Amino acid sequence: MAQTETPKTFRLGELFSGPGGIAEGARQASKSVPGYSIAHAWATDYDKDTCATYRHNFPGTRVIHEDVRKLDIENQLGPIDGLAFGFPCNDFSVVGEQKGIDGTFGPLYEYGARVIDEYAPQWFVAENVGGLRNSNDGMAFEMILDRLQHAGGEKGGYRLYPHLYKFEDYGVPQRRHRILIVGIRDDIDVEFTVPSPASYKDIDNSARKALSDIPGWAENQELTRQSDDVVKRLKHILPGQNAFTADIPADLQLNVAGAKISQIYKRLEADKPSYTITGSGGGGTHVYHWEEHRALTNRERARIQTFPDTFEFKGGKESVRKQIGMAVPVEGARIVFEAVLKSFAGVEYDGIEPNLQHIVPPRRVEAERVSVATA
Repeated sequence: MAQTETPKTFRLGELFSGPGGIAEGARQASKSVPGYSIAHAWATDYDKDTCATYRHNFPGTRVIHEDVRKLDIENQLGPIDGLAFGFPCNDFSVVGEQKGIDGTFGPLYEYGARVIDEYAPQWFVAENVGGLRNSNDGMAFEMILDRLQHAGGEKGGYRLYPHLYKFEDYGVPQRRHRILIVGIRDDIDVEFTVPSPASYKDIDNSARKALSDIPGWAENQELTRQSDDVVKRLKHILPGQNAFTADIPADLQLNVAGAKISQIYKRLEADKPSYTITGSGGGGTHVYHWEEHRALTNRERARIQTFPDTFEFKGGKESVRKQIGMAVPVEGARIVFEAVLKSFAGVEYDGIEPNLQHIVPPRRVEAERVSVATA
C-alpha cells in the first residue's frame, strides 16, 4: 500500500453526535499521543438540547442542529480527516421491537457512508449496540460492513476492524456492550489493533467508586421526586434485584403485561459496575441507588458514563437524562481514539484481534461497487 501524507491533527466530523461523549473521548485522547491530536471540525444532531450541550462544552465547534436526512452533505459540512458516527440504535437494540434494517432508524447508517463517500476521511469510527450483530438474522450487520468497506468514492475503500467492546473490561463502571467499527482508508499504510483490556483489569470500576466524592459545584445534580409508593417498593428491593425478582407485597407489585424488563426499579450493586444506563423508558428505568431509596441524579448517571464533572448538560432534567443515556461512555471513546492516534503515530500498544472480523464480507469487484454507489 502506498503511504499518503497524514496530518498530525485530524479534523473530526460527527454525525448523530449526541451531547459529546465521543467528542470528549477524542479530546482526552489528544492529550496522550505526543504530536498527534484530534480537532473538532463540525458536529450534527437532530435534538436541540443535545446541540446546546455540545456547543457549551466544545466552544468554537460548528454544531448543526438538523435531521440527518435533511443535511446538505456536500455543502453544509466540510472537509474532514476523521469521522465518528454513533448511528441511532433503536431498531438494533435488544429492547423493543427490533425491526433492524427495516425500521425507521435502521437505514440511518447510510448517511455516515454518504459522508465518507463525499469526504473520504483517513479513518472513521462507527458505533452501535451489540444487538446489531443479530439484526435481520445477521444480514443487517453484514450489509452495513459491506457498505462501509466500499465507501469513499474514487479515493475510498476501507479496511474494517469491527469489535464488540465490553466497556466494563476497560475500567468503565458500567456493563455496556457496544460494537465499534474502525475503518482505515485502503491507501494508507496503517493497521489498527483493538486495544487490549488487560491493562485495565485492576481498575476499581464499581458503582460505589464511580459515585463517590462528587463535588458540590458540579451541575445536573437535581434529585428526582419519588412517590410514596416508589419509596415503599424500593424498601423491598435488594441490591441487584428489580421489581420482578424482589419479594414485594402484592399491593406494591407492578401490573405489567408481557415482557418484564429486568431494569425496572433495579438497584445497583455497590461493589460491581452499573447495569447499562439508557436514555429511553419512563419511570422505573432511571437507575436506582443500592442503599438510598431513590433514582440516581443526572450527575451520578454522567459519572457512570465517565463524563468529567466539569461537563455541563443543557436542557430540562428529563432531556438531560436522555442525553446521558444515549451517549457513548467517554472513557470507552478515549481508549479507542487513543488507539487510532497511536496507530497513525506508529506507537506500539498492547492489542488484540477484532472479535467480529470474521463477519466482514469479501470485497466486491469494482463493477459491483460502481453499481451500488450510483444506486
